[in-house]
This record gives sequence, C-alpha cells and structure tokens, in this order.
Amino acid sequence: MAKKTALYNKHLEYGGKIVDYAGWNLSSDFEGLGLVAEHNAVRNDVGVFDVSHMGEIEIKGPEAAKYVQYLCTNDIDSITDNQVIYTFFCQEDGGIVEDLLVYKYNTEHYLLVVNGANVEKDVEWVNKHKEGFDVEVIDSSPEISEVAVQGPKAQATVQKLVDFDLDEIKFFHFKDNVSVGGVNCLISRTGYTGEDGFEIYFKNEDAEKVWDLVFEAGEEFNIKPAGLGCRDTLRFEANLPLYGNELTDSNTPLEAGYGFFVKTGIDADFIGKDVLKKQKEEGLKRKVVGFEMIDKGIPRHGYKVEVDGKEIGYVTTGYSAPTVGKTIGMAMVDIEYAEIGTEIEIAIRKKKAKAKVISRKFLERHNKSK
Repeated sequence: MAKKTALYNKHLEYGGKIVDYAGWNLSSDFEGLGLVAEHNAVRNDVGVFDVSHMGEIEIKGPEAAKYVQYLCTNDIDSITDNQVIYTFFCQEDGGIVEDLLVYKYNTEHYLLVVNGANVEKDVEWVNKHKEGFDVEVIDSSPEISEVAVQGPKAQATVQKLVDFDLDEIKFFHFKDNVSVGGVNCLISRTGYTGEDGFEIYFKNEDAEKVWDLVFEAGEEFNIKPAGLGCRDTLRFEANLPLYGNELTDSNTPLEAGYGFFVKTGIDADFIGKDVLKKQKEEGLKRKVVGFEMIDKGIPRHGYKVEVDGKEIGYVTTGYSAPTVGKTIGMAMVDIEYAEIGTEIEIAIRKKKAKAKVISRKFLERHNKSK
C-alpha cells in the first residue's frame, strides 16, 4: 500500500490527481489545471509542492565532517555553517548511488536530504560505510514534512510568515529554528525548478498549518499547488537531473554532465574517487547532451537514439517544454556524437524523427546567486 504524506488531505482538498510515485500517494496535478498551468504559475508567480516524501538523514558526532566527505564527491570542507551543497554518493566503480543536498549545521552535525524514491537504499548505504568513523546516523525522514515554495513571488509570499528579512538567506544557505506562524521550521533557499524559492521543513504534526499559512500569504500572488508533472518539466528546463533518468547506478556524474560537483583534486578520499579521477584524466566515452526535435514527435525516456541506423544512445528525458516553447530532450550518447549541431534520430514508436544536439542551457535560471 502506498504511503501518505502528512499533507495527503490537502492534496484531496485542492483537487489533487493522486498517483503512486515511488510508493507514495502524491498528486500529478491539481484542480484539473494540468501540468502546464502549474508550470506557468511557478515560472510567473508562485507554486507550492508537497515534497514530504524526500528523505532526511542526520549525521552527528566528532567525525561527522570526515564521514560526510567520505560519502560525497563534492568538497564538503568548502562550505560554512548554515550552507548547503549539492553532491553525489557514488559506488567504487563511479556509478551514481544518489544525488543529494548536504546541509551543514557545524562540523559535528549534517543533514543529508535525499530523493524520496531512494530513502531506504540511502539509509542503508550511509549505515553500511560508517564503521571506523565516530558518528551517529539518524533517519529523521518519518518525522519530517517539507514544502517547496517556488517562483518569482516566492520571497514575497514567505516574507509575510517570518520576522526577519529573507535576503539574509543567500542561495544555497539555510536558517534553522525559524518561527512560521508559531511553528518551528528550517528554511533553505533551495529548490528544483530553476526559479528562486524556499524549502521549508517542519514536524509532521504541523504540516497542514504550514500549508494553510503559505497559501493564505500567497493568495494575492495567485499562488497555486504544484504536482509531480510540472516538477519534472520545470527541473528539466533548468537542466536539473532526475535520479533514474540522467543519473543511474550504471553511469557516473561526469557522464551525466555534472563533473563540477566531483572534486577529485581534494586531499580527502571519497568512495569512487580513483575511478572518477581516472575518467576525468582519460576523457569520456559517452555523455548526456541536450537535443531539439526537428520532426514532430515527443521523445520519451528510454527511446533509442540513432545515427545512420546505428544505435548511439538513449533518451533520458524529453518533453514539449512549456516555457522554452520547443520539443526538447536530454540523451546519453556516444561521445563522437555529442558535439552541438550533430543531427541524430529518435526512434519514436516505429518511426524515426530527426533531431539535433543543442546546449543543455535550455532556460535562463532565476535563482538568487547572491
């Protein structure tokens, strides 16, 4: 039986179309609006996502910093207290176990926020490797709910609920013990849409109160609930990866195009470092590229990519992108076909549709980088 978040009744109240996503009852869209209307609300005004299915794993102890670095490909020592960093867990062979956000309270306390579909696997991974490190691993996922408030009017909405200037929270930073209508919350300036916005964490028992407060605050800004459908189109337009699509256990972060988050030059060891360092030095044999359809047709995940009848890769994500106004996609292809301008074909059902490789900068992001 699929699990329900603490906001399940709000999904029903707001007309959510409930689907099973990774064992959770979540809404694909709300109020019969469809994903395009919700997508546009986030791009132009403000939208709210229930992301309570995400996992929260705390690492505490004298060697917390050392252990988190051992698990992660990015340079954990480079961030300050109350800062967030994007990173990967990798296998010894460089395959991706997970992409995640690491929240640093201090060198003895970190919060790892992982994908809802991978929580059990990730908790097991973190526990599996802790031997020899003086740390405690706590799976806080069952107690924590989370909403993401995203869009150009996100700050104006959330500002009404807190008693400090939200400009104090810079992009990829957070503030803990914030009162939102009397509810104790953690607020980070993060999100998965390419827009400015905030992710708010709180105890399950406060979920409905926080949801109602956010919608009341955003009413003048035409606030909308947002479901899984537009979450995928928004992240895709912003060149943000999805585990199971661009990221899998059989490809590396470098092949996925996220080598920036793999710091093989640091002194510390992390799982998979040697293989990833070698791959950086020797070069890639395949990589994820962007493409634009020339012929009609919607490219879907898993469709074959061909050149002159030869299979050269597969589609990782494809959509008729609402903001971009084109049918675009991402695909893992052999490196000799990765150059921008290369013509490729997508096997859509029984037909082959022409496409061309383009930059993955489909859309200008509007995150606050200050």
